Amino acid sequence: MKRFYLFGFLLLMGFDTLAQISFKYAGTQALPVEASLAWLLRVFGQPWVYGAVIGYVGAFFTWMALLKHAPIGPAFAASHLEVVSVMLLSVWLFDEHLNLARVLGAIAIIAGIVCLGFAESREHVSDTEPAPAEA
Repeated sequence: MKRFYLFGFLLLMGFDTLAQISFKYAGTQALPVEASLAWLLRVFGQPWVYGAVIGYVGAFFTWMALLKHAPIGPAFAASHLEVVSVMLLSVWLFDEHLNLARVLGAIAIIAGIVCLGFAESREHVSDTEPAPAEA
């Protein structure tokens, strides 16, 4: 089951990351923003818009499959790992800069997910242990 979680959350992070990076690319190529048919055609003419749609649809179905088995607390927290992956990819793809606050935020997200995972695994172990016999 651990492989299922690992693969599932990596797939979810991949789909979410694809959606966010695709939106960024589509948005930068659709400038300037204007309320016109020409702008809509320019937006939907970008292949990145379809990458975003694929990312969101893939993330939805992956999330639904994970929720059948994963405990909701750690699952919800782990579903936000794309914040870290998008931040790191944005440094490379969009020449964005890391600063101390962003790095500390990423560390806090990862630490929170790890803590929730450990808490859930300990709770699961204590639920399966037999109760001590009373005298």
